[in-house]
Amino acid sequence: MKSVVLGPVLRPGEAGYAAECTGFNLLVEHRPAVVVGATCAADVQAAVEYASSNGLQIGVVCTGHQPFDPVRGSMMINTGRMGDVEVNPTNATVHVGAGARWQDVVDRAARHDLAPLCGSSPGVAVAGYVLGGGLSPFLGRTFGWAADHVLSLQVATADGCLREVSADSDPDLFWALRGGKSNFGVVTALQLALFPVKEFFGGGLYYAGDSTAVVLQAYRDLTDEAPEEMNSSVALLRLPPLPSVPEPLRGKLVVHVRIAYIGDPEEGARLVAPLRQVAPRVIDDVGLRSFPEFAAVHQEPTDPMPYEERSTLLEKLTPEAVDLLVEAAGPKSGCTVTIVDIRHLGGALARPPAIANAVGNRDAGFVVWGAAVGTHEVNAAPLERIETLIERLSAWGTGLKYLNFISGHDGAELAYAPHTYQRLRELKKVFDPDNTFSQNNHNIPPAA
Repeated sequence: MKSVVLGPVLRPGEAGYAAECTGFNLLVEHRPAVVVGATCAADVQAAVEYASSNGLQIGVVCTGHQPFDPVRGSMMINTGRMGDVEVNPTNATVHVGAGARWQDVVDRAARHDLAPLCGSSPGVAVAGYVLGGGLSPFLGRTFGWAADHVLSLQVATADGCLREVSADSDPDLFWALRGGKSNFGVVTALQLALFPVKEFFGGGLYYAGDSTAVVLQAYRDLTDEAPEEMNSSVALLRLPPLPSVPEPLRGKLVVHVRIAYIGDPEEGARLVAPLRQVAPRVIDDVGLRSFPEFAAVHQEPTDPMPYEERSTLLEKLTPEAVDLLVEAAGPKSGCTVTIVDIRHLGGALARPPAIANAVGNRDAGFVVWGAAVGTHEVNAAPLERIETLIERLSAWGTGLKYLNFISGHDGAELAYAPHTYQRLRELKKVFDPDNTFSQNNHNIPPAA
């Protein structure tokens, strides 16, 4: 295989092997039998052919943010070098390689006053995010799921073919890829729609932890009547006492409301005004921003770290659910969970796409996500706290989860309605009957 692959092909013990296998989440320690650092679609195709011929299962990694089970004794394909980004301003689309990161795409699109349906972190890879649905906290309620706006994909399938997949060329595979993550092949490139957005009214409102109850209730009131132009979330943060953390937030519980309003800034300010009045703000940086400044809203960490996560979906955020969140994670709870994050869904996220795909959960009103940072031993108690909170929130839950916020702890079936999951299994039997693509993902096994 080394003779036909342009990128590195490494086995345990060889120089560069550990670095090639290490992603953003330091708790996931991959140890594949061979790792391929793909530089192009031909590299990926050759790697898939080799794995299929030698009975190796495959896991795909780029930035490695999602905490999956480690790849052991099989093949890993690292697509991180495939970061090409080409914007077509005439038809408002972008062609991205499998290794492209969101900041790169946002910056290129902004040159033409366009924006993609990006996530909250600038360093997350586009491909995995989109294939899992793609919940944009900036444009999602306004335009829908990122997977709804995929125009075509290039994918290497288990039979060794490199396919150009669209609604016209292969509607079944096109349906499954958009929402089925990496279960049906290695996506090497995507063509995505862009939107005419060059700025937004947004940023963060930070409050001291003792204001948790009144801020969460005010946030619930905001989401009750929010127009589709309003994209928002709120997080309870317990930030470490490190010099890199701003002094007002260091080592304390803070409440962080995130705002991204796509419309008239004066109307955005009017909608945010009740939040500004409900309690003193420790920091208030909400204002008019260019879209390339999107990363300033959530302030996601950029350095690799060890963490574990759990999540659930809620139909609605009731006053009773808010009371429960305050009791379980507020200032008097004794909670040590690093972050409890609540993101508002609905709006365009609730509508069916123009071309059907496997993304479900369109009836959910909110996603609740919690993460603990540290080793498995350190995280044991916080994770138990998150799991208890999720169990208690089930009174308002949909019974399902959002695929991109599911850890390796949970199975893929929790992300889909039963009929959707069954169709995915039937298509898996068609396109990957030997379950070659079963590593570093929420595996969907072929139908029996």
